[in-house]
Amino acid sequence: MASVFLYHVIGDLTVGKPELVEFLETETVESAIRTIGECTEGGIPVWKKRPQKNVVEKAEMRQQRFMGIINSLDIVAFLARAECLVDQEKALKTPIAEVVVPNNSLLKEVDPATRLIDALEMMKQGVKRLLVPKSVVWKGMSKRFSILYNGKWLKNLEASGSSSSFSSSRPSTSSYPEKKFCCLSREDMLHFVIGCLGALAPIPLSSISALGVVDPNSYHIDTSSPALEAAQKRPQDLSAVAVVECTSEGQHKIIGEISASRLWKCDYVAAAWALANLTAGQFVMGVEDNVSSRALLDFSFNSRTGDTEGGGGGGAAVRPKKFSTRSIGFFNNPTSPAEIIAVATGRSMYRGRSTPLTCKVTSTLAAVLAQMLSHRATHIWVTEADSEDVLVGVVGYTDVLGAVTKHPNTVVSVNL
Repeated sequence: MASVFLYHVIGDLTVGKPELVEFLETETVESAIRTIGECTEGGIPVWKKRPQKNVVEKAEMRQQRFMGIINSLDIVAFLARAECLVDQEKALKTPIAEVVVPNNSLLKEVDPATRLIDALEMMKQGVKRLLVPKSVVWKGMSKRFSILYNGKWLKNLEASGSSSSFSSSRPSTSSYPEKKFCCLSREDMLHFVIGCLGALAPIPLSSISALGVVDPNSYHIDTSSPALEAAQKRPQDLSAVAVVECTSEGQHKIIGEISASRLWKCDYVAAAWALANLTAGQFVMGVEDNVSSRALLDFSFNSRTGDTEGGGGGGAAVRPKKFSTRSIGFFNNPTSPAEIIAVATGRSMYRGRSTPLTCKVTSTLAAVLAQMLSHRATHIWVTEADSEDVLVGVVGYTDVLGAVTKHPNTVVSVNL
């Protein structure tokens, strides 16, 4: 076990983190879409309203108010329902409580003096968010190895409180006045890990296959399957589905993915229609404006624009807009002269598939970790060493956290 995880506490990761603003169950789907674009991992925690505002809330009461986490794939799947496609305006005004899947175990409140290794263990067991008090006058140690808090040594305690600071091995959270909190995600944990790769040697330079972190049970669907199956048949806790082509040798070649990461900042209405009406292959490969299918040619959805009907002033008008996968947000804005001309003249220019984020089984853990953080992805699809698209598994946040904490040969000395 790397002692860097033993000699740090979870409070060290809260420096500079913004105060938690609870997203309540009464908020609408439309509001959730805006909020998700500003949050990590493409999802937000959802809370029930506090029964009494002026009463100090205990930790167990706060835990009970937490409902679950809603991500972009959940919302797109909801908007892809038949009744939502018929009345999009009503769907966007739906309370988020009717969309989020209740799962109270995805968040846990922890004391800022909790050892980092204990927090990592919680996340390995399925916790996705840690709720940590901010601005706490911390006296005493919750664990005998917790010697740092916010980068300061904890042995210089206030004289007035030193006699009583060790009367209990852990300060009671119920004894604090009303607190402010911040929320730490698994991405925050990986940012800490990548900052101390030297202390974890030689693990970061080992291949992911040698470390055994590749999950071979990645969920996938065939290109010919309806795209909606990716949302309907996926396991509840899964936010990514690979779209594959089956070869004559029985291999699966990955051509794209349907995931919360890909849909994070997309056009949710366009993505919902595509999820409900296209095959998985069409969804990730792209559909041109001038497709031959009469169903696609005739389809239009309402899109609010700044132009008004008849050239009049005032508010935004609603006019039909033809569907193109480009409108989902899978493709970059046109930059080359040919692309600009094509867009200006209304001609179609197919820009290719939405390339999934992949690595090889021979890739090092450090490379995979850097790739995940630079793309802000919750996972990376793993392919064979001699092929760029033959799928063998997936690596996620939990797999990386497990790799850096389970190997005993990474102990480093700390000078006290």
